[in-house]
Amino acid sequence: MKVFVLGSGSRGNAVALQAESNTLLIDAGFGVRSLRRRAKAAGIELESVAGILLTHEHGDHSRGAAALARALRCPVYGSHGTLRALRRRQRELDAVLLPVGELAQVCGFTVTTCHTSHDALEPIAVTVESGLSRLKLGLAYDVGRPTHRLIELLRDCHCLLVEANHDEGMLRQGPYPIHVRQRIAGPGGHLSNRAAANLLRQLVHPELGTVVLLHLSDRCNRPQLAAREIRAVLQASGFGGRLHIAPQDEPLQPIDLLQQDQQLSLGLSG
Repeated sequence: MKVFVLGSGSRGNAVALQAESNTLLIDAGFGVRSLRRRAKAAGIELESVAGILLTHEHGDHSRGAAALARALRCPVYGSHGTLRALRRRQRELDAVLLPVGELAQVCGFTVTTCHTSHDALEPIAVTVESGLSRLKLGLAYDVGRPTHRLIELLRDCHCLLVEANHDEGMLRQGPYPIHVRQRIAGPGGHLSNRAAANLLRQLVHPELGTVVLLHLSDRCNRPQLAAREIRAVLQASGFGGRLHIAPQDEPLQPIDLLQQDQQLSLGLSG
């Protein structure tokens, strides 16, 4: 399985997964033109996308979904709440309900979901498994609080994509009014670097080869702050893989999970 993080942050999020001949896009928080540019820069053909899976309806995750689905003639997958919100803006939509908490086959991948506590209609975190390699990826951003269900969902993943939205000190001293700061730090908001580190500490196991930090705030975080705090916790927990930080304005270098899994098995990763 190859992972293409096309961009992640407060201004847009999109992640493409490719295994064998299957391509799935998770979230489409950029306009179609931007998605095409980012996909080309990452080395993936956007026309290969067979479906779009949305974690929730907020614009930084769904902005380009309807237009891209029309252009590619592909379905949009999501929870009942997410699809209901999307249909308010776009009635003519090839929408497929994703049953939360159950296994589902989506574009050649096996997908499992759970609810998160973010302040959307029915937001979800997801795990995705590819068919032949059985590699498992977990994606969790805009999760509010790391619930027991979320931790159970993300166990035994070979790759974890987890939000590290803000540094708690920077948020307290930042430019946002108090009600916005309370919302970001509250149970309907986002994980701080410290909360992300605590979540990841519980998920480290010998076959976890890749961690990617997503959704960093432009105003209330810095990549070096997130990397320093989370790397220390990962290393103390025995993590022997690679840590990446997804930028907002350009794609992350593509990640080949099969290759990294082989390197980890040989003791070459880290």
